[in-house]
Amino acid sequence: MENLIAELKDKIIATLSLLDVTPEDIGDDTQLVGGDLGIDSIDVLELVLMLEKDYGVKIESKDMGVQAFASVRALAEFVGKNRGK
Repeated sequence: MENLIAELKDKIIATLSLLDVTPEDIGDDTQLVGGDLGIDSIDVLELVLMLEKDYGVKIESKDMGVQAFASVRALAEFVGKNRGK
């Protein structure tokens, strides 16, 4: 799980072109959307596309997205449970 969390942090930074942000700046349990990173709804769409492309994971509802994007740890758990379905 820790490897997936680290990988997702790298992918979030790359996908959203977060300048001056390192993986260490993103807490495992820190709120992603609306938190300190400034991730908004457009950014979430980009992350959803990245998850589909890189992990084969689909987020099919707003409620599912709210749960998945609660934190990096929540996102890693979601990917782990739904990868390859």
